[in-house]
Amino acid sequence: MRNASTQTGNGLATVLEKRPDDVVITFAKRTAMGKHRKGQFKDVPVDEMMHALFKATLQQTGLDPRKIEDICVGTCHPPSPAYASRAAALAAGIPHEVPISTVNRLCSSGLMAIRNIAHAIQSKEISLGVAVGVENMTLNARPTPIIAEAVGNNPQAHDCIQPMGWTSEMVAQTYKVSRSKQDEYALISHTRASEALTKGIFAEEIIPIGVRGSVISVDDTIRQGVSMESLSALKPVFPDWGEAATTPGNASGIGDGAALCILTTRERARTEGMQVLGKWVGSAVVGVEPRYMGVGPIAAIPKVLSQYGLSKEDVDIYEINEAFASQFAYCVEELGIPMEKINPNGGAIAVAHPLGMTGVRLAVTGLAELRRRNEKVLCTSMCVGSGMGAAGIFVNEAPPLHLAKL
Repeated sequence: MRNASTQTGNGLATVLEKRPDDVVITFAKRTAMGKHRKGQFKDVPVDEMMHALFKATLQQTGLDPRKIEDICVGTCHPPSPAYASRAAALAAGIPHEVPISTVNRLCSSGLMAIRNIAHAIQSKEISLGVAVGVENMTLNARPTPIIAEAVGNNPQAHDCIQPMGWTSEMVAQTYKVSRSKQDEYALISHTRASEALTKGIFAEEIIPIGVRGSVISVDDTIRQGVSMESLSALKPVFPDWGEAATTPGNASGIGDGAALCILTTRERARTEGMQVLGKWVGSAVVGVEPRYMGVGPIAAIPKVLSQYGLSKEDVDIYEINEAFASQFAYCVEELGIPMEKINPNGGAIAVAHPLGMTGVRLAVTGLAELRRRNEKVLCTSMCVGSGMGAAGIFVNEAPPLHLAKL
């Protein structure tokens, strides 16, 4: 197992310290989610989605786009993503002098976009940048990877390009994650997300965007009234693999959406009057056995905690992507983290997992929940296609909501 990471820290007190050269987040929002094939973004390509998100962000923040020094977009499957992203930025009024890049590390692409901008700030190449995560899985489904026969003869190389559903079944079969346990964890996600939607909690992290004369501001992916009975009645979607325990109800929803963070230095935020919402601490990326891709967080979370001298108990909220209930249940139980701390408003099983968006969405969602609770430390994590895992640490620095409204 190999890993990639950022600096090493010295414990919770160090993580919570405030320094002028800290990388801070001054804006963190996401679009509403769109249901696969039937939802509000079903025919809206990623460039149009980003165009609307850039425009809404500039309008809401009042940020002079000439101050943006770089943009990084995490996305996986749209064709010519760098061209599409560049065009969206230009059409939104971002000057041509502002460069842009894209990054694809599959399910962690959004986190990698944040990481790339944060690293550029830490290296002093820039002092203000934008990280975006976007995916339209309706229009741009996962293409079937094609590798040479000589490469595919290697068992791990063969396994690393298999469909994600196959890896879910391999985890369930090998680690004995029963269908009933998968449905139990899925029900937690559906129930929490349904309650959050009813209470209007997601409205605090969603930025309304205008698309073709309509304003999109509410997730259309969350199912109300999900029960153990309804989950147990669903048929497997991969009947020929493993235990055939993965269903439409206990796997992440396929969906469409985008999310965005603005990052800068603490000193620049102070001098330019930007409110600091949170601090970027760092990340870790690891490799795992491709056949069991879903176990990535089991390796990534301890690695990132160790880098900064943190214990599991130091983290107030974990946002762990629910690619499949099989791998999610196994990760939660192996990590030994109480479910009360994990995905308090539900996760991808209920909300959806637009691949490139997820890494930014987890940060947006987690920081918003920390602000509601007036708590501090967030750990985000996800398994990553082909056999990897990633995790990030953030600190909430926003004023509590009740004080912000005074």
